[in-house]
Amino acid sequence: MRDIIILSTDRREVLVDITCEVEAVVAKSGVRDGLVSVYAQGATGAIMIQENWDDSVQTDVVHLLQKLIPRGVWLHDAQDGNGDAHLKAGLVGPSETIPVIDGRLGLSRWQNIFFCEFDGPRRERRIVCTVIADR
Repeated sequence: MRDIIILSTDRREVLVDITCEVEAVVAKSGVRDGLVSVYAQGATGAIMIQENWDDSVQTDVVHLLQKLIPRGVWLHDAQDGNGDAHLKAGLVGPSETIPVIDGRLGLSRWQNIFFCEFDGPRRERRIVCTVIADR
């Protein structure tokens, strides 16, 4: 089963918690045991599993990537000024695969799924969720 999560972002760089939306897709699928693939469409967004308890972790991720990959120094900036966003998205990666166990996401207590926006704000971002049953 496949479904699309559509969201908007309000900042250039932000991690958006999409765990509840992915849980809803898994519930709708009826799959008890299997996998869910969470894939960000677009070359300047990514998917990351990260701590959910303290928002400072998400802020720290954004700040780390800003330090590692600064704005305005890349060849691609001559085209559309977002060379850093492409590099950050490539480094983090477009997808994560999470086990589905007894109809629920197999995340630990402290893990959530985040869409990583590196080139916002955006009116529409699309995340493809594909749920696959074990049997």
